Amino acid sequence: MTKRVKLEKSHLTPNFIGSWTMETLICDQIIAYYEKNKEKQIQGQTGRGEIKLETKNRRDISISPKELNLKGNEIFNKYFENLFEFHKDYNKQWPFLASMVSKLEIGRFNIGKYVKGQHFKEIHTERSNLGSLHRLLAFMTYLNDVEAGGSTYFSHYDLDIKPQKGLTIIWPAEWTHAHKGNIISSGSKYIITGWLNFPLE
Repeated sequence: MTKRVKLEKSHLTPNFIGSWTMETLICDQIIAYYEKNKEKQIQGQTGRGEIKLETKNRRDISISPKELNLKGNEIFNKYFENLFEFHKDYNKQWPFLASMVSKLEIGRFNIGKYVKGQHFKEIHTERSNLGSLHRLLAFMTYLNDVEAGGSTYFSHYDLDIKPQKGLTIIWPAEWTHAHKGNIISSGSKYIITGWLNFPLE
């Protein structure tokens, strides 16, 4: 018979989810980019390229790091300048992480929009197979205030994060941080999200 052993609880109860505020002007410009480029928007595409609306119901523009220096994409360089400052602060909070990894790279990232009734229904993790093992951290910025619904729920911590314009979170891309996006009850929700990866070379 399997018998669990209870360890003495620590007074520390971290969830390893860092949070900061992005400049609102950057948020506005990313939303403007999204709305201007409707031909680049794809509905419900997962990381494996599948269209699964029952799991992920939003429209995304997916951008690779190679596209950052293209004309018209200048706003993303400004965004990542700020994000990297947040990452430096994250490392100050968890210095072991900084000692373990000296360099991370951004991968392909997404700008997404949810409207009333849409959500990312499935509780999921950002590192779930051999193809995503290079992901160390995930990031997301809420680009607008959401009227009702649309929170991000981290199930293991019973933590519901309400979307607020500029709120940026960074968290481990691991099963310990399984999460989902709750249904938008009113209005719309814009996000930019992606990963900080181990270098592939």
